[in-house]
Amino acid sequence: MASDGNEYFSVGSLVSCKTCHNQVIEGEVLAFDQPTKMLILKSPSSCGRSSVNDAHVVNLGQVSDVQVKREATSSPPPHPVQNVERLKKRVRLEVERKQHMITALESGVSPEGLKLFSAVKRTIDDVAWEGKNIRVMNEVTITPPYHPENVQGNMEKAVNHVRKIVEKYMKDHSDTKGSSTENSNTVVSP
Repeated sequence: MASDGNEYFSVGSLVSCKTCHNQVIEGEVLAFDQPTKMLILKSPSSCGRSSVNDAHVVNLGQVSDVQVKREATSSPPPHPVQNVERLKKRVRLEVERKQHMITALESGVSPEGLKLFSAVKRTIDDVAWEGKNIRVMNEVTITPPYHPENVQGNMEKAVNHVRKIVEKYMKDHSDTKGSSTENSNTVVSP
């Protein structure tokens, strides 16, 4: 593209671009990143549905011609207000989760243990590592090798609940292993 490198496209402007493949893309500017010269355009849906739009990411370095058909008539709408405290809490919790996983890896937890931990965590929020053991609700412990018979605790109801989660995980995991083994042993003959 022949330009002085100082192009800028306002959000809401209508722009037409001719790509190096002689394809013409026309649409409303959704975003423009000047350092990378990437332009995002919104155009009517190619499937014909009026409830959706197509979005095109255009690398202006690969465009032979750009024309601004119409400048934006108003400033872009303000960004929605984010709950900063909620975002900070999510970041803190995610960092803590990653740190717990790193601690578990450093203490020698098997990949199977890490996967089971994640599976239990999807059902029960109160799950933590105690060395190589998985501690659930401060009532139940799952010890290596992380099978249903390794689920222990004093509260029978909690132990049974966690044991069912482990059994389901083991069943689902063995089904996955079985189907991949079957597929890998399949021989195709001409």
